[in-house]
Amino acid sequence: MILSTVLRLTLQHLLLVALSTTASVLVGIPAGILLTRNERFARPALAFANILQTIPSLALFGLLIPLPFLGGLGTRTAIVALILYALLPIVRNTYTGIRSIDRALSETATALGMTDLQRLRSVELPLALPVIFAGIRIATVIGVGTATIAAAIGAGGLGELIFRGLAMVDNRLILAGALPAAALALLLDAALHRVESALTQRRHRQEVQ
Repeated sequence: MILSTVLRLTLQHLLLVALSTTASVLVGIPAGILLTRNERFARPALAFANILQTIPSLALFGLLIPLPFLGGLGTRTAIVALILYALLPIVRNTYTGIRSIDRALSETATALGMTDLQRLRSVELPLALPVIFAGIRIATVIGVGTATIAAAIGAGGLGELIFRGLAMVDNRLILAGALPAAALALLLDAALHRVESALTQRRHRQEVQ
């Protein structure tokens, strides 16, 4: 019985992380690219994202609940909160990855007649991809940890077992939620690290050529 419950809650947990991280990637990468084109907005935008990161997760869930459309109890509010937490590493790494590219390469691409979009697609994004992917990896691991708090607002996930164990002072229930969450974070981190390493090696090969 407990095994089937753990499996069900693990799948819920994974779904929360997958949905929120995917949404963060779809928003964060374009936002990071836009900041490289509008430098005067970069510092305040990154500062605002940093402020969001400092808000305790349970407090952020509580602040979102009263909001119309976005708020309420359940999965929707949890996903919004997880997206907000995941945005900073993705936006920051996208911005940093593109800005760290040797300017000579961008200037050469422009001299060859490339438009800004062509330069972005053919030069900047391929070279910045390992750094961007590192941000996605960080956001994913953060999401796994933060998603455990989502159970407090009825969004499910492994946090249900942890909160239930705390209420009943039952260490077995706490471990039944905490250990799979830790294992999930480690597995996702290892899988994404392998992809990140492959992207880094590809970048080094491109630089050598």
